[in-house]
Amino acid sequence: MKKLKNQLFKKALLIPTLFLALMNSLQAQNFQPIPLWDKIPGEIEDLNYRENVGLNISNGTIESISLVKTPTLTVYLPNKTKPNGTSVIILPGGGYQHLAYDKEGVKVAEWFNSLGITAFVLKYRLPSDLIMTNKNIGPLQDAQQAVRYVRQNAAKWNIDPNKIGVLGFSAGGHLASTLATHYDDKVYESTLKVSARPDFSLLIYPVISMQNDITHKGSQTSLLGNNPSQELIDSFSNEKKVTAQTPPTFLIHATDDTVVLPENSINYYLALKKNGVSAEMHIYEKGGHGFGLGVNDSSKYWTRDCEEWLKTHGYKN
Repeated sequence: MKKLKNQLFKKALLIPTLFLALMNSLQAQNFQPIPLWDKIPGEIEDLNYRENVGLNISNGTIESISLVKTPTLTVYLPNKTKPNGTSVIILPGGGYQHLAYDKEGVKVAEWFNSLGITAFVLKYRLPSDLIMTNKNIGPLQDAQQAVRYVRQNAAKWNIDPNKIGVLGFSAGGHLASTLATHYDDKVYESTLKVSARPDFSLLIYPVISMQNDITHKGSQTSLLGNNPSQELIDSFSNEKKVTAQTPPTFLIHATDDTVVLPENSINYYLALKKNGVSAEMHIYEKGGHGFGLGVNDSSKYWTRDCEEWLKTHGYKN
């Protein structure tokens, strides 16, 4: 028993040490998180509300983050001497309850860097009545601000302000599609006089709809509450909000995804098509849900298909 206690004590001491080492490593590589706000809109101060970081002790990676209180952007710059000017803001998924920060954030940023694309991982606030006056719009406030901030500071990172995309996984895909269809909604007073409209969106096994028959119930409850009105459900069912101004979109899903039904992507694609918006969709036979960059079955090829789409649209050399 004494030996076990010693081992647990050593592990407990190791966690903050690894966390500090990871932060120092990120800072050395110019990956410092950038605070998104000077003053967070609609913030409720709660000193007991603290972010929870899920750290992988074996390799020092941040696997997940929950109870996000302070939204940040972390920039990942490609090594190439001449980046192609494209940038992508990445929104990890997690059911609006946590962020799959490494698998659907950092690793994806590194993949974009390999293509010569500048990437930003957004640590966005997760809906909470404890720290937000209106939790329905908290994540959208962060997403709009992220696009405005990147566009406003485009010259700083040698990126094209007209080639800023957004990529979202799962519930992050819902936020990305909300941004793509609600970019003009006035959800806060912006001091940055640039558009929050992304130039393109990449939606990976996304939650799109809040309609009860096809939504991901966990995401719906987290964002809209236990008994949302039909008006609120319709407002955040983004397949109903597509217009001719919605950005060009690349969608992927797996037929056997039982967590977030492929009808989410299919209905959004049909709405894009109806409104004359450039769209491409891949429905893979197998892959399930949450496959990140792709590890099994036919879904592992989505990055190849996405790269070709980016080339076709002039976002990759």
